[in-house]
Amino acid sequence: MARMFVEEGVVALACTPHIMPGVYDNSGPDIRRRVAVLQERLDAEGVALQLMVGADVHIAPDLVGKMRSGEVLTLNDSRYVLIETPHHILPPRVEDSIFNLMAAGYVPIFTHPERMSWIERKYDLIQHLAKAGVWMQLTAGALTGRFGSKAQYWSERMLDEGLFQIVATDAHDVARRPPALREALSVLARRVGEAEAWNMISTRPRGVIADLPPHELAAPVAVPAAASDGEPLLQKLTGMFWGAPR
Repeated sequence: MARMFVEEGVVALACTPHIMPGVYDNSGPDIRRRVAVLQERLDAEGVALQLMVGADVHIAPDLVGKMRSGEVLTLNDSRYVLIETPHHILPPRVEDSIFNLMAAGYVPIFTHPERMSWIERKYDLIQHLAKAGVWMQLTAGALTGRFGSKAQYWSERMLDEGLFQIVATDAHDVARRPPALREALSVLARRVGEAEAWNMISTRPRGVIADLPPHELAAPVAVPAAASDGEPLLQKLTGMFWGAPR
């Protein structure tokens, strides 16, 4: 996977395994250790990829306390944290859980809302969260149809409404869920324009790992801008992408 990321033009990667008690029992200290071991191996093999810690955190009680204790990780130890809900069932009081994080100074990044089966009946919640300052993260493969027509539709709609801040690979392996970025990049550039596409794949992610406050980063484009065929952007592709290697 690391070699594939480098071939795609990626120079740095957040390792974001799931944290879900009873299902994915990963912990902050263990993730740190495994990332350090993998970085040593990549360096020894001459794979030019910088790894950072992170996690895709499922909604659970006392997330603020767990993050402050180091049991749950933010992205590169920044204020930004990936948050995921179950795909088919929206937990009760999910807004309260997310807003508790914000009140504690964290910036929740809602992962792949376009792929949630409940999005159609609860789209007003997504819009409300985005308006309140929750970031939204698009999976690149959803935009190109890898997750089906429904996920592609919501990807396009949310892009057109300016609800997404960043794009992620959400890569899990080298075959079924590879880090395929280039096939999505030209689609993204045509949809929102090259400038906003670059913000989504590089500028804002770099701001996240630098722990810049959201107001210092450009807001998403609400109306699609005129864009080229995406080739100039592909030619200069280097950036920061989120992955999910397990």
